[in-house]
This record gives sequence, C-alpha cells and structure tokens, in this order.
Amino acid sequence: MLNSDTLQRLTQSFAKTRVLVVGDLIADEFLTGQVGRISREAPVLILYHQHTDVVPGGAANAAANMASLGGQVEVIGLFGDDPSGVSLRQAFDERGIDATHVVIDPSRPTTTKTRISASSQQSVTQQIVRVDRESRDPIDAAIEARVIEALEARIPHVDGVLVSEYGNGLFTPKVIERTLELCRAHGKLVTVDAQCDLRLFNGVAALTPNQPEAEAVVGFAITDEASLRKAGQILLAETGAQHVLITRGANGIALFGADGSLHQIPAFNRHEVFDVTGAGDTVVGTLTLALAGGASPLEATILANLAASIVVRRFGTATTSVSELMETWSKNPPEALVLG
Repeated sequence: MLNSDTLQRLTQSFAKTRVLVVGDLIADEFLTGQVGRISREAPVLILYHQHTDVVPGGAANAAANMASLGGQVEVIGLFGDDPSGVSLRQAFDERGIDATHVVIDPSRPTTTKTRISASSQQSVTQQIVRVDRESRDPIDAAIEARVIEALEARIPHVDGVLVSEYGNGLFTPKVIERTLELCRAHGKLVTVDAQCDLRLFNGVAALTPNQPEAEAVVGFAITDEASLRKAGQILLAETGAQHVLITRGANGIALFGADGSLHQIPAFNRHEVFDVTGAGDTVVGTLTLALAGGASPLEATILANLAASIVVRRFGTATTSVSELMETWSKNPPEALVLG
C-alpha cells in the first residue's frame, strides 16, 4: 500500500529522472471573449475578444505534466513553420523542456486545437466551438529520416520513453519499429498512449487506453466486472504489454498485469470535474515519470490517478505539481483506496 513516506520518496526521485516524449505535439489554443450582441450579417453571436492563451497539448501536454512534477524532459516530434510552432517552442522553453530535437516540417501546420469560449455577466465561461488545424498525412521519407536520427541520438541517454500518438502522421511503420528497437537495445522503459491500433506497439512496459479506446480494440463494450476483466486479458495477450491501464473516468483506473493481476483504483475526485481536456496526458506522463524513477506499476498508477484528479478540476489543459500531489493525498487516506 502506498503511504505518505513512500509518496515522498517517489516524488523526490522525479528530479533525477530523464524521460523522452516521442509524439504528436499539439498547441492547445484557448480564445476567450464576452458575448456582445447578435450579428447583422448572420444569426450568430458577436464575441468581444478578451485573451488568447497557448499551452502544450497532446504529447506536449504529457511532457509539460512531467516537467511540472520536476522531471527532466525532452521531446521529439514535429512543428510546422508557423506561429503555433513558435508559441509551442516558447512554452517548452518556459517549462524547461528540451525541444532541441523537434523537427520542423514546412509542409504541414503545427497541430493546433483552438477552443473558443464565451461568457456573459450572467453566466460562466462556456466553450462554443473548437477549430482544428492539422495534417493527418504520414510524414515523408526525408522528415522520417530526421526523426529516426533524433531517436537514435537521444534514446540511449534517457531513463524512459513515452510514446504519445494522436494520429497526426508522425508514427510511420519505420518510426514505430525503430523506436521500439532502440528501446529494447538500450533497455529503456516504454509507455504508450495511442489512438491508433495498440497492437502496433508490441511488448512495451505499459499501455494506457481510455475505456472507449480499449473497447474499440477488443470489439465489445465494457459494461461490468466480467467484460472489464475480459478486455484487459485480451489487450495483454494481443499487445504483449507488461501492463495495461484502462482509464475509466469516474470509475477510476483498472491496472492489468501480465502476471494475471488486476488492481482497480477508484477515482480520487468524482464530483469536482470541470474539464477533462488532457487528463489522459496527465495519467501517462505521471505514470511514466514514476515508473522511470523506480515506482512499482501499482504505485505509479495510484500517483497517475491522483494527478488526474487534480487537473480535471481546472478549465483547459492543465498540469499539477508535487506539492499538490502531497496535499491531495493528505485529504485521501490510504484506507479510502480499494485495491485488488
């Protein structure tokens, strides 16, 4: 059972742990304004712009979460030659994330998800539309070669590798194959959070699908204890993963081990959920940093669950810190956890 002393020991290891994030880097743009009046041009609201914020999203958010917990973080991925790429690089610099090996691909935009939100004097802020700018085409051979060169340069020098795939073309068969080859050759821990077929990432330390993603792979709905167990067993068998974490929202996280074990960790926070944007990135980021720092899979999963319970209380893509983990843990005594 994880206790306060163990939690403190594990979080102290973060500062000495270096993790490489390989993935689809996304600029999460939040444009907020106040509703004025109805436009004369069309039956739409006029929004008076108040502010725009750009924060790391996707694989970049996983990196930001590890950096906010004190980890040493590097990223390999793609930027377009555009303002969003400049903003994302600046965000990395501000957070101490090493983006030296990010590849610029002028043929595609930096993946950008713009969330436009509105408020009025009588209401809270509400998101009204999201605009995505992205390319889902596979990278070309020249960009692929540069990505693989970066992988070969950096994987030998880190403690763990986090793969984050959002379908934006980075993960060609060659990139996947070379990433896994290098990690095996150098004995590096690998975790994967992917929207594509999880079976492409064979034999990794941990996979972290959410429940809909897990259901898509196994081909049936998870509706009860029996179907949950069956889904976990199928995922382990078909991916060769050492562990599979199925994130289940208000139902917490189910951790399956290749040894046949199953631990169900209830959600720390069931009620104060304001925005789930990026919560999965928080889970895989915290999990990876903890595993690479020496935590057991169960300890790392509890930490990941704890971190996610904090970020969903905030509007937009968010991160947390070690001090917040410790404070939240103190309000959730170990006996409140039902494991096994």
